[in-house]
Amino acid sequence: MQPDPRDQSAERFLRLVQAKRRGTLKVYLGLAAGVGKTFRLLQEAHELRQHGVDVLLGYIETHSRPGTVAELKDLPLLPRKQLFYKGRALEEMDLDGIVQRRPQVVVVDELAHSNVPGSRHEKRWQDVEYLVAQGISVITAVNVQHLESLHDQVLRITGTDVTERIPDQLLKQADEVVNVDLTVGELRTRLEEGKIYDPAKVPTALANFFQAENLLQLRRLAVREVAQLLSRQVESDAGGAPAVAAPRRNDDRLLACINSNSQAAKEIIRKTSRLADRFSAAAWYVLYVQTGRETADRIGLATQRHLLNNLQLATELGAQILRVKDDDVVGAIRRVAQEKNATLLVCGITREKGLWRQFSRRGVTADLLRAVADDGRDVDVYLVTY
Repeated sequence: MQPDPRDQSAERFLRLVQAKRRGTLKVYLGLAAGVGKTFRLLQEAHELRQHGVDVLLGYIETHSRPGTVAELKDLPLLPRKQLFYKGRALEEMDLDGIVQRRPQVVVVDELAHSNVPGSRHEKRWQDVEYLVAQGISVITAVNVQHLESLHDQVLRITGTDVTERIPDQLLKQADEVVNVDLTVGELRTRLEEGKIYDPAKVPTALANFFQAENLLQLRRLAVREVAQLLSRQVESDAGGAPAVAAPRRNDDRLLACINSNSQAAKEIIRKTSRLADRFSAAAWYVLYVQTGRETADRIGLATQRHLLNNLQLATELGAQILRVKDDDVVGAIRRVAQEKNATLLVCGITREKGLWRQFSRRGVTADLLRAVADDGRDVDVYLVTY
């Protein structure tokens, strides 16, 4: 009889837990709600307990799905912490209670959740980072649309502005990432049968987020994300051989060029992050050239705040931030690109009819393209439309 692959998965994770002083992180990644991520979390909790591991359910969201609720049986569940915000009593995961209890493994659902103001951390993914740093291993789950670098793609695919997001770096730091896959037909059938949402919400969901084409593209994103993560990890064999050194990164260096246009900067930063991952780049940078027109006394507080937020976003996605003051934007970009040995420049261009007509006009991107063509250096330019 062949061994159950789920048992082997639990055993692999157990070996990781035992081998590290720092906590271990395992993430179940799905294409959408209803694929079975929470069910898989609970299944693994049962399997680990059968191996004698001290497992605690730190936070679980069953959405009243009967199959998921049934899996709670015999698993220790930590009561939620009650917080008051704007006169309302709200429940959150009891982070301090988990640390005090110190289980070997804690199960934390809804990774992208935003905590109630007044919590120790703003986001649940920060709670998870904290638990791992405390030496507590975590098994958690999230949908692919919550990845920060995919925000713009998900918006174009689904028309939904996903506001709760996690930094890609968290998945890159995970010890294991597992794709919880389900065919589009199976997922839509589960929705129609009332196994995901209340029946009253089903027609709206089918006509919007859960359109077949949307789900196909989200499924492709989830599969690709896990494949890229796995390609960067040296997996242990079935016998649990120790990991060796990470694969050597190549020599590509990416330079993202932004200004104070908030939306354009976000798209450029996220796209460059994805490109850096795809190329396994040696480094990537975000360059902001501040001209005399963009000094603090000439741009509004809201614009300054958006700029700082975008630079923070770039940092969270793994970029190195470069800020220079220069009225010659093209000259500054060329100088920094040469200093950093950049092989790819990522710039923005507006979505207008007649793309080539834009290049014929004066503008930073058009001027930069001409300058790069004249330089003769081995550098490419990638244009992000916004």
